[in-house]
Amino acid sequence: MSLPYALDASTPLAPQELAVLRGQYERELGAGHASTQTKFNYAWGLVKSRERADVAQAVGVLADIYRTDAPRRRECLYYLALGHFKLGNFDEARRFNALLLEREPNNLQAQSLAQLIEKGVQREGYIGMALVGTAAAASAVVAAWLFSPKRR
Repeated sequence: MSLPYALDASTPLAPQELAVLRGQYERELGAGHASTQTKFNYAWGLVKSRERADVAQAVGVLADIYRTDAPRRRECLYYLALGHFKLGNFDEARRFNALLLEREPNNLQAQSLAQLIEKGVQREGYIGMALVGTAAAASAVVAAWLFSPKRR
């Protein structure tokens, strides 16, 4: 099944496009204050990045907007959820996405992101089970070696 809405949001900008957004953000910060729109545009570009540090920075900027500009909260919810998803923070991703779906149950972006989040949670669960299984097997091998009759 194709999830065009969530996948579109994770398609990175060209480096030149992100550089334009970064330049505007830095110019405004240098002048004393970046506007909410400039912050949002920059965070939007960062959250689309494949670089973990960019996504983490986007989440920080979006969280700041979410905390300080109540009228803009709705805009931030999807991208906060997407950013946390990309960082592997599935509980936070679920939380922000659920807030958006409470407000807009028919939001196709949020619906498709919810599916991606659930797949991420399942994948993380499988990896955790595999790690536990590997650790148990390794412990059994070590125990067998330690308590083998030839070692006594």
